[in-house]
Order: sequence, then structure tokens, then C-alpha cells
Amino acid sequence: MVYLNIVCAVIASLLGFVFLCSLRRQKKARAHQNGNCLKSCENGTCDDAKMVESADIIVVGAGVVGSALAYTLGKDGRRVHVIERDLSEPDRIVGELLQPGGYLRLVELGLEDCVNEIDAQRVFGYALYKDGKSTKLPYPLENFHPDVAGRSFHHGRFIQRMREKASSLPNVRLEQGTVTSLLEEKGTVKGVQYKSKGSDLELNAHAPLTIVCDGCYSNLRHSLCNPKVDIPSCFVGLVLENCQLPYANHGHVILADPSPILFYPISSTEIRCLVDVPGQKVPSISGGEMSHYLKTKVAPQVPPELYAAFMAAADKGNIKSMPNRSMPAAPRPTPGVLLMGDAVNMRHPLTGGGMTVALSDIVVLRNLLRPLHNLNDATALCKYLESFYTLRKPVASTINTLAGALYRVFCASPDPARMEMRQACFDYLSLGGVFSNGPLALLSGLNPQPLSLVLHFFAVAVYAIGRLLLPFPCPKRMWIGARLVLGASGIIFPIINSEGVRQMFFPVTVASYYRTPPIN
Repeated sequence: MVYLNIVCAVIASLLGFVFLCSLRRQKKARAHQNGNCLKSCENGTCDDAKMVESADIIVVGAGVVGSALAYTLGKDGRRVHVIERDLSEPDRIVGELLQPGGYLRLVELGLEDCVNEIDAQRVFGYALYKDGKSTKLPYPLENFHPDVAGRSFHHGRFIQRMREKASSLPNVRLEQGTVTSLLEEKGTVKGVQYKSKGSDLELNAHAPLTIVCDGCYSNLRHSLCNPKVDIPSCFVGLVLENCQLPYANHGHVILADPSPILFYPISSTEIRCLVDVPGQKVPSISGGEMSHYLKTKVAPQVPPELYAAFMAAADKGNIKSMPNRSMPAAPRPTPGVLLMGDAVNMRHPLTGGGMTVALSDIVVLRNLLRPLHNLNDATALCKYLESFYTLRKPVASTINTLAGALYRVFCASPDPARMEMRQACFDYLSLGGVFSNGPLALLSGLNPQPLSLVLHFFAVAVYAIGRLLLPFPCPKRMWIGARLVLGASGIIFPIINSEGVRQMFFPVTVASYYRTPPIN
């Protein structure tokens, strides 16, 4: 028995020794492989770039789209590598109002708790002001859960909550770094080249699919789409303290001269004010011209309840400005990469629809990717994902068109026909019932139907003509009415044309609408 134990011990020792030697050889082989230089995708020769462990999907940018997308894809089991230029809390004057339709998408993605614990305020509708008169426009929320409403908050707090949510998943990796270029091989994007924070070493990250969502200042979009950026105006932002809005938990829109002024709560003690300044240049903030402009031009048009706080905020001087961009989506499908968010599509932020579009896009993409277990066939995947840009169109183009059209209508103009249209829009919405519920359902993202948008837009024009011609039409009024119809058509049809008539109204006639998942 003793000899048997000795023999067994010797055999076990020999087997262990062989196993350890095998492990050592494998470790050396891996070290040798990792020590070899990486072949550049551009020229096929060795360079000094360091290879980063590959993922299923690389996400460039960790703003609203990138963070929500990383969590959504990570929750579906994908290995996601997110590269964000700056992971500190952002400080922006837009992206602070999430419409009810956007909140519903947040719930659908499992991210609704990201508006908790950031002092977010519930928003139930709008108050519209013109020439000292006001009208209350509630969201049509009667058929929804009591928790469904808009949310307004500090943009940076919301972003940090979503980043925390995404990074809580073990298969999602958030890294701070600057993406310098896409890695391409024979027309197919294989990943990205970037520099990690605090290092000059260029790293290469590879994945079967790269999703670029690096925002309105994207430096990667030019190779992936045909950007036609328009900057109709700038927002000047300041924060009001120690005051209450005339209509609690409502956004306030003042139809001022020359263009709208917005107020909405961003915390329990702060109210955001956004002053629209037409054009691409604003008075100097550092030189004091902006403060003077706000106090002399804007303040007299502010509701009396907010006047003192507005003047105090202008005197305080914590004023920021940001260009308002609009850009129709015009992607160039490229194997291995997808463009999302403000990098591919922007609209005027007057209606606060940007996050609703972004979150709706994520739902569309999630549903498209769910049937796919393998993303490695870049050509087949690219052809399949062309359907993403078609499927997103009805919602995105409706919100985009509404934002552009409302901005044009809400701006003051020396043209009597345009001013009549502006007054008619205010009066039409003031009628309440179906006349306000329909437009508010569009604006809130609860029912973004393109046909409903066109019908209500021209209903306002017909209402304006009726006001002009009753009780007694005259040649002058008839001429103004004719110009009003032409002006309304000149506002909405160019926007619809840039969005794409077929994709917006008849997406089922587009071939990519019927794309089926590639067979893996």
C-alpha cells in the first residue's frame, strides 16, 4: 500500500511538471505574439502602434447616444469598448430637456433611473407668450402612466448617470482617449486609432463594427456622410435663481423680437434661460456687450415674474453661447462603421427634440442587431444596416421638420404675411383641444407622425387666411393671404425635401426597408 502511494505521488509530480512546462511555453508564445509590431491597416507594414484587445463593437463618444448605446448593447451581451475624449462632467446649455416621448424611449432601454437623484424636474407642457398674452399648452398625457412626463435637468449630471450605468456592466469598457482616425482596409473600417489620456502613444482598437457618435463637432463624419450644416442662430444661456416660473413645471416660450426666448427649470432652485440670437455672431460676452444686449433688448420682453432674476443673472455674468446647428442626415454607407447622433443629423434645439431622436434611433438599432450573433461579415452587415437610416426616418424627420418650421414661424419678420402666420400660430394653439393636442403630441415625441405635422402646419395657414378674409375680404388682405400660403410652403417644403420625401412619408417604398438579417 505504501509503495502504491509512492508510485502515485511520483506520477502526479511528473504530470504536474509537464503541465507547468506547457503553460510556460504558451505564456512565452503569447508574449512573443503581443511583442510583435502591429500591421497598419493602411499600408500593410509594421508600425509602432499598440494593439488593444478587440471588442464586438467600438463606440466613439460617450454623450447621450454613446452612453445609452453602450448600456443597451452591453445588456444584450455585446463586448463594447467606448472611447470618449473627456469623461469629466460636461457643462452645456442644451440637452437639458427630455420630452415625454424621449422619456418613454429611456424606459424602453432600461435607463429611466438615470433621471433620478440629479434633481431633475418633471415637465408637463409649455406656456406660450406673445405681446403680453399667454396660453398654457399641456402635453396630451391622459393615456399614459402617471410617471410619463418630460424631464429637465443639468445636462452633465444626466450624462454622468448614464456613463455610470453603462460602465456598471462587466462587458462595457469606458476609456478616456481621443480618436484620431478610422482604421480602414480595402474600404472596410476595422476599428479606430486613438491616443489614451496622458499618453502620446497611438493605440489601435479593432472591432467588427465601429459606431461613431462623437457629436456636433465630429471630426470623423466627413469620410462617412455629406454634411450640409446650417447655423441659423445662436443660443445665449444663463441661469436664473431665486424665482418661480409663472406656470410651474412647464417650459416657457416667449415669441420675442427678433426671435424666441426659452425658460425651463433645470433643478429645484434654477431656471435655464436661452435667448435665441439670429445669425452666427453674438455680441461679445467678455467685453460686456452681451450683458448690455440682454438688459436693454431682451429684458423688457421677459415676463414680469422673471424680470428681476433675469437682470440679476445678466449682471452676474455667467453667460454662455452656443451655435444652433441643423443638418439633414446624408450618410454614405461604409462597411464596418455606422454614424449616429449629432454626428449625422441635427435640428434646431428650439423644440428640445434632439434626445428623443437619439434614444429612438438606439431602439431601432438595438432591434436590428439583436438577431445577429456574428458581426464579422462587414459587407453583409453594412447592406443590412442601411435599413437603419430608413427605419429611423419617420420619427426623426418629423421632429426635425417641426423644429425647423416652428423656429421660422416663431421669429419676428418685417413681412406682414409672416407676422400674420406667427399670430395665427399663437391663436391656433390657444384654441386648445385637438388644435393644441395634435401639435403638442408631435413636439413631445408622443405621436411623431409626418402626415399629422403637415396637416396641422397648413391648418394654421388656413386659419390665418380665414382671419384675414373675414368678415369682408379686400384685395390687400387677399394678397397677404396668398403670400402667407406661399410663405408657409416655402418654410416647410424645403425642410421636407432635405429630409427625403419618400423616406419620411413612404418608407415602405424604399428597398432598404425590407432588409433581412444576414445569415451568419
